[in-house]
Amino acid sequence: MTPRGRKGRDLAGSAPERAAPIVSCVPSSLEIDSALDHRRLYEYRFQGIDQEARQRVWDVIGPWIHERMGSPRRVLDPAAGRFEFLNSIEADERFAIDAVDSGFARTRAISLTVGDALEVDLPENHFDGVFVSHFLEHLPSPSHVALLLRRLRRSMVEGGTIAVLGPNFRYCAAEYFDCADHIVALSHVSVAEHLHAAGFEVSTIIPRFLPFSFRGVLPPSAPLTRAYLQLRPAWRLLGKQLLVLARAG
Repeated sequence: MTPRGRKGRDLAGSAPERAAPIVSCVPSSLEIDSALDHRRLYEYRFQGIDQEARQRVWDVIGPWIHERMGSPRRVLDPAAGRFEFLNSIEADERFAIDAVDSGFARTRAISLTVGDALEVDLPENHFDGVFVSHFLEHLPSPSHVALLLRRLRRSMVEGGTIAVLGPNFRYCAAEYFDCADHIVALSHVSVAEHLHAAGFEVSTIIPRFLPFSFRGVLPPSAPLTRAYLQLRPAWRLLGKQLLVLARAG
């Protein structure tokens, strides 16, 4: 290496060659996310799923969760997907956000915004209920999880309740990354920590709640789902999804 003088010249007096700019060949997390065609991805993932039967199951699960949230009247779902939760509950205001409009049936009471939940405008101190279902694990990093939860906290009134539902890596590690867009591994412990860090007061942690997916041995059934929710010992056997509730402090 040629020794340098104080003014950027080498000791022979000639000016050093300008270094070529470094160009990264690694795409950013946002570029990776935009490269993924979610519409085609979900068409493949949910092929063969009876959406009407799936909605009937959510017509049982949704009100069960909504009641434990305190039956909020102004509800936001920041990753609404096929609108199963918002379709299933009674509320004065039901707001949905999703990256794409799935085109699936939704009640006229649901207001949809197509966009990124990390970027769309959200009212402050408005919602008394937020339902986050199968979303956090799709974000590019834990920092994005923290950013989203802080945004959601600002949109909520004090005392409002957030519910987080999703796969629990502790109990479904073998299947967790079978979903091509799962990125962040989360358990009930890490979700609770994220919520507390974002300004929430964790009130309920259910490590094992629902089975991993609708593709079980038995077909989706509202009566079976109702019986399952009443039979808590079955959760410990079949549950692979977490449910964490927290209050906006």
